[in-house]
Amino acid sequence: MAPTVPLAVLALAALVAPGLGVVPGCDYPAHRWCSSPDIAAACQVEGRCPSLPSPAAAPVELSLYYESLCPACREFLVLNLFPTWLLLPDEMLSITLVPYGNAQERNVSGRLDFECQHGPEECLGNMMEACLMHEAKNFSTYFPVIFCLESGTSVTKNLEAPRVPCARQCLQIYAPEVDSGRIAACVQGDTGVALMHHNAQVTEALDPPHQYVPWITVNGKHTEELQAQADASLLGLVCHLYQ
Repeated sequence: MAPTVPLAVLALAALVAPGLGVVPGCDYPAHRWCSSPDIAAACQVEGRCPSLPSPAAAPVELSLYYESLCPACREFLVLNLFPTWLLLPDEMLSITLVPYGNAQERNVSGRLDFECQHGPEECLGNMMEACLMHEAKNFSTYFPVIFCLESGTSVTKNLEAPRVPCARQCLQIYAPEVDSGRIAACVQGDTGVALMHHNAQVTEALDPPHQYVPWITVNGKHTEELQAQADASLLGLVCHLYQ
C-alpha cells in the first residue's frame, strides 16, 4: 500500500519538484488533488489520497427461471434465494425472476395460450407473479410477496383470500400499497398474456437452452458447476464472485 501523504506535503512537493505538479491533464491546484477520484487520477496521485472512496463494484446478477408450482423451484426460492437476498446489501446482488419454465406457448385461433407442466393452476400462478412484478415494479416490494406465495400451501390462493376471515393475505401483509384490482385486471386481460409471451421468449432464448427448472444463470452464464454451487450455498457463491 502506498504511504499516505498529507495534502500540505503534496503541495510543497509540487513547488520543489515541478515534475510532480506538471502532469498532462492536471490543471488543478495541489489542495484539490484528493477532492475527487477523477481529479486524483488526472494528477496521478490516487495512491496518496486515503479519503478517496473505492469504486463501486457491479452486483452479481442472478436470474431464476422457474415455475410457480415446481417443488424444486419453490424450495430454492424460499430456502435459498430469499434468505440470501435478505442477508446481502442491494449493491451486491441483483435478481431477475422469470416465471415460465417448461411451459409451452401456443397460438389458438389468433390468441396466445399457455400450457404448463403442472397444469392450468401453474399457468395462473406464473401469470399472477408476472403481473405482480409488473404492477409493483420495485423488486424489494414484490419479492417478499412472491416469497409468501411460494412458501404457502397454495400459490394462487395466497395472494388474496377475502372469504377467509383473518386470512394472512400475502399482498396485504407485504405490499398493501399495491392495488390488487390492477393485478387481477392484468391477469384477466391482454397485459398478462403479453408478460407471459415475453417470459416465453426470454426463456427460449437461453444459451445453453434450459433443460430443467429451477434454471439459474449467474452474470448471464449457466454451467452445471454454477448451478450446483448456487444450490449448495448461494450466499457463499455471491460473496466469492462479488469483486
